[in-house]
Amino acid sequence: MKQITSVQNPYIKSLVQLQEKAKERKKTGTFLIEGVREIELAVKGGYQIETILLCPEFVPNTFNLSTFQSNETIEISKEVYQKLAYRDTTEGVLAVAQTKSFALSDLQLPQNPLILIAEAPEKPGNIGAMLRTADAASLDAVIIANPKSDMYSPNIVRSSVGCIFTNQIATGTTEEIISFLKEKNINFYAATLQNSTYYHTQDYTQPTALVVGTEATGLSEAWREASTQNIIIPMQGAIDSMNVSVAAAILIFEAKRQRGF
Repeated sequence: MKQITSVQNPYIKSLVQLQEKAKERKKTGTFLIEGVREIELAVKGGYQIETILLCPEFVPNTFNLSTFQSNETIEISKEVYQKLAYRDTTEGVLAVAQTKSFALSDLQLPQNPLILIAEAPEKPGNIGAMLRTADAASLDAVIIANPKSDMYSPNIVRSSVGCIFTNQIATGTTEEIISFLKEKNINFYAATLQNSTYYHTQDYTQPTALVVGTEATGLSEAWREASTQNIIIPMQGAIDSMNVSVAAAILIFEAKRQRGF
């Protein structure tokens, strides 16, 4: 097995760039995954693993390398691992994987899909939380409109606890996504304050997309005007908005309730 012990190694330097820069991930078509569970979910989600990097000092006894098919396995020193690792405590396993296309045309949807759409979410924690909820509810797809962040950012991979690999994901502009929904005859419900009715009064048993925006600015006018119906979650406190991932979860599980889970 090949060994790398120096943080000055050119390959290790390239992995640092991969971890830190979206431009590098886009250029190479690869990204770094950290942690046994996350790598297992990536493999399950059909991601191609190029390289496995192991730090013997941290790898658990239960780790089975044979479960991962990769082109290469490299043993790295503790110093190198700590240079690459994004989290403080992990199992000493990293992987270089190939990215996937997030094109709308690549989505494989059933006849009666349930989809979450988030317009321009900025905080990786919110994106990760929505992906975890989407996984928990077994949604058919998550679509990010006008993305502000690289979906393979280590912040998103980490906050999603690997659920970025378990969901069908697509990105596009608001206009592209609205056209896609109309072409597929999918009703879409925009969570917004304007011209809205209570979310629980609507029928989500037909092909449905639930659309949420940012807490700061909400959804753009295009969504509000084109939606099947604008919806609102009734609130009884002093504020008129809640965390976007929480709002998404409320809407998703109402739709799941109507569909009999």
